[in-house]
Parts: sequence; C-alpha cells; structure tokens
Amino acid sequence: ENDWNEALKQAAAKNKYVFVDAYASWCGPCKMLKNTTFKDKKAAEFYNKNFINISIDMEKGQGPQLAAQWQMQAYPTLIIFNPKGQPVMGTVGYIKAPDLIRFGEAALKK
Repeated sequence: ENDWNEALKQAAAKNKYVFVDAYASWCGPCKMLKNTTFKDKKAAEFYNKNFINISIDMEKGQGPQLAAQWQMQAYPTLIIFNPKGQPVMGTVGYIKAPDLIRFGEAALKK
C-alpha cells in the first residue's frame, strides 16, 4: 500500500498493468469498495492474476503529489496504468465486482 514507485518497478519487471485504488480515509464509497467489491473472490482472482494492485491514500505520503499529478476530482478513483506508468483507463465512484472485472478486461485490451 502507498508505494507507487515500488508498484511501477514490479509492473516493469513482470510486464503487468498497475491497478490503483486512489482513496481518502474519510470516503464512504471507498470503504464500501474495500469491504465488498475488493473482497469478491472472482474480482480478487482476476486482479491478482492480471495486475499489480495498489491502494493509495491520496492525503498521506506520496498521495497529495500524485493527486495533483493525476488531477484527482473525487474518491474513490480507480485507474489502470500500463507498465510504463501511463494511464490507460479510469473510473470514479463505487463499482460492483462484475463491473470492476469488465473495467479491467477493457483496460487489458488497450
């Protein structure tokens, strides 16, 4: 959690995309995402197999700098980056597990 540079290193080494959960500690929909969608077995298996996954608190550590760089508007924001750290796709707000899987599948095709 919270180490963007480490996630990028792993992505480059394994030639995988990076899935970022950009959240804030006070955000209700962010907590719902962690407690439901991310605990869904199919979604977890799909993301663990296909992506380097990282959650970043956008108000701590590297978060504020990344929030500015990525022009964050709201939380949760889910972003998929290619192994070079370039954004491929993003979505804002709570998302259910089947939609999260579709989002990941669409990003892998880009």
